Amino acid sequence: MEKYPLLLLVSFLIFSCSTKKEIVYFHDIEELEGYENIMDYEPVIEPNDVLRINVSSLNEEVVKPFQPNTQGQQGGAGGGQNMSLTGYLVDPDGNIQFPVLGAVEVAGMKRSEVQQELQSKIRDFVTDAVVDVRIVNFKVTVLGETGASRVEVSDGRITVPELIAEVGDIGYDGRRQNILVIREKDGVKSYGRVDLTDANDVFKNPYYYLKQNDIVYVEPTYRAVKSAGFFTSYQGIISLGTTIISMYLLINSL
Repeated sequence: MEKYPLLLLVSFLIFSCSTKKEIVYFHDIEELEGYENIMDYEPVIEPNDVLRINVSSLNEEVVKPFQPNTQGQQGGAGGGQNMSLTGYLVDPDGNIQFPVLGAVEVAGMKRSEVQQELQSKIRDFVTDAVVDVRIVNFKVTVLGETGASRVEVSDGRITVPELIAEVGDIGYDGRRQNILVIREKDGVKSYGRVDLTDANDVFKNPYYYLKQNDIVYVEPTYRAVKSAGFFTSYQGIISLGTTIISMYLLINSL
């Protein structure tokens, strides 16, 4: 009878342990030596994005006509607490309504391209005008075994590893091999998966860079799913039974 506690302990250890491959990030990182990453990545402006656009000059008075009426907008937004209400909303047709210039098409353009386009138009009036464009509502939603969170991206660029670090990493009960990214473009949803344990998959993955309004889901491990209920599938019962019998026979043969 004294063998049964040992049998149960061994069975518990088998089913509760995680392997190195399941936990450690970036296996085979050596294969990426010399790999040139896409360092010039920029998100593309889409309808319903909100842009913060600042126009500056050595003489600030001459660019005032190209600045929004922030005083009036802040008053309507409760003292300016809601930043999206002080920006330029990209309408369903892909345009923003810009002071003096009127409707300017920006959808489908990168942030730097919008800057260049506006700067070129404004310099017809102010020769030294400088334009800075930021996406105000760039947010990524994270769900699953990292905890639920909504991360605001200030510089318009974030990768999957950076996002995971931002929310405090993945716990032992999260699957690092199968990070799900859900994306919407032009009203059409798509999805991709990223394996954080495989360096080649991470850094060469088309979903490595996240876009505004992406949803990232970290699935629970098989062990975590099983711990939520008692033997949720007949395969699990058979597997556990086979392991217990094997361990029993092994211990009795000692």
